[in-house]
Amino acid sequence: MTHSNGANPSGIKKPALRVIPLGGLHEIGKNTCVFEYGDDIMLVDAGLAFPSDGMHGVNVVMPDTSYLKENQKRIRGMIVTHGHEDHIGGIAHHLKNFNIPVIHGPRLALAMLTGKMEEAGVMDRTILQTVAPRDVVKVGQHFSVEFIRNTHSMADSFSLAITSPVGTVIFTGDFKFDHTPVDGETFDMARLAHYGDQGVLCLFSDSTNAEVPGFCPPERSVFPALDRHIAQAEGRVIITTFASSIHRVSMILELALKNGRKVGLLGRSMLNVIAKARELGYMRAPDDLFVPIKQIRDLPDRETLLLMTGSQGEPLAALSRISRGEHPQVQVKSSDTIIFSASPIPGNTISVVNTIDRLMMLGAKVVYGKGEGIHVSGHGFQEDQKLMLALTKPKYFVPVHGEHRMLVAHSKTAQSMGVPADNILIIDNGDVVKLSPDSISKGDPVKAGIELLDASRNGIVDARVLKERQQLAEDGVITLLAVISTDGVMAAPPRVNIRGVVTTADARKLSMWAEREIGWVLENRWNQLCRNTGGKAPDVDWVGVQREVEVGLQRRLRRELQVEPLIICLVQPAPAGTPAYKGRADAEPDSRPAPRGRGGRDGGRDGGGRGRDGAAPAPQRQLAAVGAPAAAASAAPAAAPAAATAVAVKTPAPAELEPAPAGRTRRRRSAAAVG
Repeated sequence: MTHSNGANPSGIKKPALRVIPLGGLHEIGKNTCVFEYGDDIMLVDAGLAFPSDGMHGVNVVMPDTSYLKENQKRIRGMIVTHGHEDHIGGIAHHLKNFNIPVIHGPRLALAMLTGKMEEAGVMDRTILQTVAPRDVVKVGQHFSVEFIRNTHSMADSFSLAITSPVGTVIFTGDFKFDHTPVDGETFDMARLAHYGDQGVLCLFSDSTNAEVPGFCPPERSVFPALDRHIAQAEGRVIITTFASSIHRVSMILELALKNGRKVGLLGRSMLNVIAKARELGYMRAPDDLFVPIKQIRDLPDRETLLLMTGSQGEPLAALSRISRGEHPQVQVKSSDTIIFSASPIPGNTISVVNTIDRLMMLGAKVVYGKGEGIHVSGHGFQEDQKLMLALTKPKYFVPVHGEHRMLVAHSKTAQSMGVPADNILIIDNGDVVKLSPDSISKGDPVKAGIELLDASRNGIVDARVLKERQQLAEDGVITLLAVISTDGVMAAPPRVNIRGVVTTADARKLSMWAEREIGWVLENRWNQLCRNTGGKAPDVDWVGVQREVEVGLQRRLRRELQVEPLIICLVQPAPAGTPAYKGRADAEPDSRPAPRGRGGRDGGRDGGGRGRDGAAPAPQRQLAAVGAPAAAASAAPAAAPAAATAVAVKTPAPAELEPAPAGRTRRRRSAAAVG
């Protein structure tokens, strides 16, 4: 759908400005946006997000950057608005996959980024250029960007005026209108008004608090409440907040000095950010205010303040470890006053509440919640958003940075300020906004999704691995060792091991079911899985054997016990001529029909045989052992080879995995739907 307010008198079709968010839409975090005109691509921010429940073992969530990898030769540079993790946290990771010629950004943000890049070993992949308020930089042939000072919970933050061949776009970044900023750096509203008078083609505006009426309170408004709680505390004061909230941390240090308390710092990010901010002059505090954590224990509690990470209940953060009694240097005392000077990010509420509960159970006084006046947001409320619209007077409007309901609320606010509904687009990650001087429309979307990183921030947790972790967490795992000779004979009883599976079936019954599945595969699939090459030993597709057994046992467990554990089958080959294992005399008869042919709908057991192409159904996990480990070798007859070695078999792509059976609803679905 195209929204147009005029016609092109020349009749010549000109290129449109394309704006493509890869993150930050219908979610909080991983803000990443692409501006594209002709052959030029300019990036604005590249953030990360934190994992949701069900993303087991995932440490960081990144946007899928396939589009950027495919078009990396067209990338001319990046613009950074400010230094929060949800805006710069992904840059070092992306630089491992593609070069960015130059990154322009505020001094504090780039100082924090430098440490991340050095740690990742990518300092040679780009050039960092610091900017000051009202600086203008050129990116490629078609983009000119002016940095407009704004106010946010992070120091040194900017909105952007992006001039392109089709007109000027205002990209607000994260903002609120704080008229009494802690650092004295006020919002440059005059510059916004200048562009509004000149004509703004489109406004892309932060929507995080679009549902909240009024103006966002200034950062300085938390000072009296924090002062009161620190002054009244009879023992130690423990405060947790976002390390990157430079203004909040500055006030806490000021209050510690005022109340005669020495400060101990806990948490790597807290130490790093304070060191960078003091070095660059964004934070002022005397050196003797700080005491190493190992020495601060020797001071009276009444003279101690501990400032630490953990406001979001992160499992490995300092306060979370203290709440579990796992921190080596700090234990909670009943005289402690613990202050949460932050609000939970959506998705973190349960973790935060659990941390608070544990601290209370240890006897501490915990101060938290909106009613205490110890936290204000860094994102503008509805009146802030109206002021932004009034200053810029955009022709078109696109709400960004927020969940869907926030985008909808922001679009209604824009309509109340005179922007026609036809001139507003609500978009999702991967959608393409096409802008010309007289129109706004959606183009064909590009690939967007997420990449999940483990604790190393190097290993990608793909959909298959995540699905297996979810199965392990929800339904447990069953491992099965099958000893099969190269002439298609079961040479020993199967060995079954169960971990984490809730079932009424005993090990004997499970072993009998496994025996039947192996027998069925050998009777009905062996001719398709074994090929005689003319040599002494036939060529056996052991991976295919393992697949068939896994799928069959999985279906039986689903049918008989209504459970769906992860099933791992290990196949131990035995030499041809090994005596056959006769099976259990009391085994139940197998009434399943043999397959009519090699493929087709009638070829599989329980309606799950091979497809029309004759391919075997894919397993949950592809792992075969050609030669069992020593612990399992005892199940094989004496004739089995003694010096067998394990061989890892390539795991199938997610598209090959067996689809979930019809009618079964997972108890918990992850947000990690890649692509």
